[in-house]
Amino acid sequence: MLSSEQTFINQEMGTLRPELGDFSSIIFLKAIIIGLEEALGHKTAGIAMLSAGRNQGRNFAQNLDLVGNQAIWSVEDIKEKMNLVLGKQGTRLCIIDKIELKENVYKVHTKETFCSAGEAQGSPRICIYTLGVIQGFLEAVLNKRFQGKQIESVLRAGTHDVFEYSTLA
Repeated sequence: MLSSEQTFINQEMGTLRPELGDFSSIIFLKAIIIGLEEALGHKTAGIAMLSAGRNQGRNFAQNLDLVGNQAIWSVEDIKEKMNLVLGKQGTRLCIIDKIELKENVYKVHTKETFCSAGEAQGSPRICIYTLGVIQGFLEAVLNKRFQGKQIESVLRAGTHDVFEYSTLA
């Protein structure tokens, strides 16, 4: 039996591949990202991945009918909705453990982020696509523009991959 979250994903996307299913190996997704970085350079590939992530995050928020909703969102509500599409019952991009809000700055604590999977400790890799997806989701739901950055990494002694989003004027 499918969970309500998986049902959401299937309703939004449909079954894309009848025999292999809708999910693919993280190995191939990471190979695409590394290939883009090698072909375009890290900076250009990062700009493209951030933009693609923001677009996907906005699309998720729109598909959940959260854009333009006049409700006041708590960080717990936002975390629940993000995990609906990004977590283990959704796309499996990452799990969001906690969102903190202090002085108009959102800190999003994630784990099992696909960008960090399989990377060696000390790797300089940042989770730019995931950063963008979460940013786009927040921007759409909160009707604000943010500047995001990764401030902690499991690859560099952190317990989580942590993203910080500051409101732009």
